[in-house]
Amino acid sequence: MSNLTWSEQDAKAVDTARVLAADAVEKVGNGHPGTAISLAPIAYLLYAKVMNVDPNEPRWLGRDRFVMSAGHSSMTQYAQLYLNGFGLELNDIESLRTWGSLTPGHPEFGLTKGIECTTGPLGAGVANSVGFAMSARRSRELYDPQAAPGESVFDHNVFCIAGDGCMQEGVSGEASSMAATLDLGNLFLIYDDNRISIEGDTKIAFSEDVQARYDAYGWDTYHVDFTNGFTTYEEKVAELYDVIERAKQITDKPHFIKVTTIIGWPLPNKAGDHSVHGSKLGADEISGLKAELGFEDQPFAIDSELVDWVRANAVERAKELHAEWDPRYEAWRSASPEHAELLDRVLAKEAPADLDASLPVFEPGSMATRAASGKVLSALAQPVPELWGGSADLAGSNNTTMAGVNSFIPSDRSSHEFTGAPGGRTLHFGIREHAMGNIANGITMDGLTRVYCATFLVFSDYMRTTPRLAALSHAPTTFVWTHDSVGVGEDGPTHQPIEHVMSLRLMPNIDVVRPGDANETAWAWAQILRTWNKPAALILSRQNLPILDRSEDSGFAAASNTTMGGYVLKEASGDPQVVLVGTGSELQVAVKAAEALEADGIAARVVSMPCVEWFHAQSDDYQQQVLPADVPRVVVEAGVPVGWKDLLGANTEAVGIDHFGASADGALLFEKFGVTAEAAVEKAKALIG
Repeated sequence: MSNLTWSEQDAKAVDTARVLAADAVEKVGNGHPGTAISLAPIAYLLYAKVMNVDPNEPRWLGRDRFVMSAGHSSMTQYAQLYLNGFGLELNDIESLRTWGSLTPGHPEFGLTKGIECTTGPLGAGVANSVGFAMSARRSRELYDPQAAPGESVFDHNVFCIAGDGCMQEGVSGEASSMAATLDLGNLFLIYDDNRISIEGDTKIAFSEDVQARYDAYGWDTYHVDFTNGFTTYEEKVAELYDVIERAKQITDKPHFIKVTTIIGWPLPNKAGDHSVHGSKLGADEISGLKAELGFEDQPFAIDSELVDWVRANAVERAKELHAEWDPRYEAWRSASPEHAELLDRVLAKEAPADLDASLPVFEPGSMATRAASGKVLSALAQPVPELWGGSADLAGSNNTTMAGVNSFIPSDRSSHEFTGAPGGRTLHFGIREHAMGNIANGITMDGLTRVYCATFLVFSDYMRTTPRLAALSHAPTTFVWTHDSVGVGEDGPTHQPIEHVMSLRLMPNIDVVRPGDANETAWAWAQILRTWNKPAALILSRQNLPILDRSEDSGFAAASNTTMGGYVLKEASGDPQVVLVGTGSELQVAVKAAEALEADGIAARVVSMPCVEWFHAQSDDYQQQVLPADVPRVVVEAGVPVGWKDLLGANTEAVGIDHFGASADGALLFEKFGVTAEAAVEKAKALIG
């Protein structure tokens, strides 16, 4: 016998959510009403009966997290945020998908209260939810390490609703495989098995047994069939509730619940038809729905007293939850003042006060920036305990494993190289770049830690949507991409990025950082960790680069200037006639070119430009001082030259590569492809005339 309390008013609230979805899409003239109508009982059950949430404190630490992976069905979530009093009002629902509204076509993190992450690209939300589940475990181990699993104020569950499209996208499979490997028993994935996509019945392209796939992954799986074997239709909310409660008792496996539904049920004529997936229903169909449900045949004719009842219940539930959680939280703060202080700093979005002092200083010599980054991460492990991350099976190449820390894996999955233990901070994403980026975004948007993920730069193509979603969401995920040019060498053109760096610069709201030596790499990490409103792409070399002598009499500026994005690395012998701008591994080429020009009597300034975005954030006066408008400049970067005039001005020329690479020694490729000091000198002399 189910313990679920489900009244006529609960049923009416579900029907209200259905009507809201139908009316909102009809008013704007486009959208996705069908799934929101048939998912209304599931979403209401989660918000009103299952999840620990507080509508008056949407970011309450003790809350469960909800991810709408089928983000096109945004009204599924908006209706619940409205009914349960998270801040949306009826006028917001009426403004669905219109300019300036809080109810855009897909849920957007940071815009609408109660939205945990930006979803829309199908399957991405499944991977985000894996990140949220990982964040919950890591947060408990970071802030409350003495607590047993399930007994900490940081323990909570993550609920995700996904559809057929999410299950077809490979990223959901990548992430789900990893979730089972990590024994994420706090993750609940509800699969809306309605068998409809834009092109109609999914059988034309999708025939697998999804539940069997999740069994094979190692998930704890269930099936709740609203169709009773496609004989009758019964919304079995009590059965679903019992399944969720039963699943909560299994703590070492993530939970997969397949719910077989009919899209758009109980629409009188269009239920089950793919036309309701992505189009408005039409006045007649909505009238029929309202007649079926006993609603007045007027747009948005909602019973305000019912809404008040739902909201009052939500507030009362939240009070009861707080009455149990708040004393435990205060007891934790009293018993763990150092951990509480760390939490307060992270929630305030502040870097450690001693961050700069913790940075390693590299003496003149030679080192790849990927190797320098690894040493920086190890140096930051103790002063920045909230920082964790890893690689897509390339840790040894990406240099992303902090020295002296364990791995974030169950102890029984330890290998002879990596030890899994509570508190582990090294992430092993496997060869799953797309899932890796979305998982990292989920961790980031949870807001309790800082995370980085890594692969080769050329494989950023596999995960392209993830920095874009982070940028759109103002989420400070750090993407570490190494092996940044033809300097990769013998692996050849498949592994040699050409267009990648500049294409990333085209993306709004992301910092693309390409440090020129080891010390710039250290300061780049410092600036990244001080930035909380956008992601960073940290792009690093495979090959060794000169570590510039930054001593007072060296003629080279301090590496701390890296945080300005662009700075005068070495001044000309007189008023500069030309400026040589170098990025990344080509900074050394710019230095050599300037030396050659000076030997020819041409005053040449060298500017290091590790991050165009940081440079453009400086004052106009500063930018003019570094790059005087009337002085021509030559940029050297081993990538496509297109775009530099737009970034640095019309009197800019670039030495770069506008074709694919080849399999040969990296140094030889720079010579063969003309990314040399000689080429930069020739360009400079041509500009000067």
